[in-house]
Amino acid sequence: MKTIEKQLIVKKSRPGLGQGLFAAVPMVAGDFVAEYAGPRIPTSLADTLKNRYLFEVDDTWTIDGSSPNNVARHINHSCVPNCEAKLQNGSVFVYAARDIERGEELTMDYGSEYFDEFIRPQGCKCSRCGRPTTRAQRVVN
Repeated sequence: MKTIEKQLIVKKSRPGLGQGLFAAVPMVAGDFVAEYAGPRIPTSLADTLKNRYLFEVDDTWTIDGSSPNNVARHINHSCVPNCEAKLQNGSVFVYAARDIERGEELTMDYGSEYFDEFIRPQGCKCSRCGRPTTRAQRVVN
């Protein structure tokens, strides 16, 4: 496993999304990207919060990833993601799901519960679903 967490860039993402996390170096499928870090809180408490940086580990525990020190919180949703989260011993680790080019935004599928609650009401803005932003993209779509 190649650790590249220090080789990530947080910067402005697509319109309407705020910050995103970008690869500063090329990655190959299976590379470790980052840990989704933060304090564990009871899932029952997490279900009452408006915080969008919550990652449910199981029915009992959820990670509150709202800390600015959690670089993985900047990974935006995509319906065609290039990263995936894996649970390992109660922790959440993000890995490259496919080869990723330098400068490419890192994305994950947030899952149906998050999608239905937060994304669907506003409309998905991922590169597959969102409105094209360049003439070339408009022609392709």
